[in-house]
Amino acid sequence: MLEAVDSPLVSYLLIPLLIFCARICDVTLGTLRIIFVSKGMKKVAPFFGFFEILIWIVVISQVMQHANNIVCYVAYAAGFATGNFFGMMIEERLALGVCVVRVITPKNGDELVGLLNDKGFGATLISGKGKVGAVSVIYSIVSRKSIESVEKIISKFDSSIFYVVEDVRVAKRGIFPNKPAKIADADFEETQPER
Repeated sequence: MLEAVDSPLVSYLLIPLLIFCARICDVTLGTLRIIFVSKGMKKVAPFFGFFEILIWIVVISQVMQHANNIVCYVAYAAGFATGNFFGMMIEERLALGVCVVRVITPKNGDELVGLLNDKGFGATLISGKGKVGAVSVIYSIVSRKSIESVEKIISKFDSSIFYVVEDVRVAKRGIFPNKPAKIADADFEETQPER
């Protein structure tokens, strides 16, 4: 039985594979924990942190027990890289939080505000002056799940428009759609005012 545990198959395949998989889990949890901390989610972040460190302790103990096995080191590093990727992919799918969309256009900003309002998005219009003259500055705070829909409205309004999307840590009150709006091209054509 002990000979099977010390076999090359276990030392150079099974243990590194377990280290790789466990490292993916702990780094994925760590990536999500950091994102939750940055979003101010105080109740969720410690939960993820507990399991992240628990898995990490198990993994590092296995690496130290097999300190003369270079395959374990490679598995550890590869699991770290893959865990970061998975953590970011999961966070992207969850699309937690809200963003501010800031649009600057020389065109009539009232039209864009109207298009956003028609789809349930709040928008604020400010007049400004840029290098090339008068501009409209439109601000809208939207959920991250709605960003794609808002970008579609903006690009249909003007495909060469300048806009910036930034994460917001806290947003209180305001106008938010009950559900993230899904904007179809045909849907937009019906509501677009004539120019």
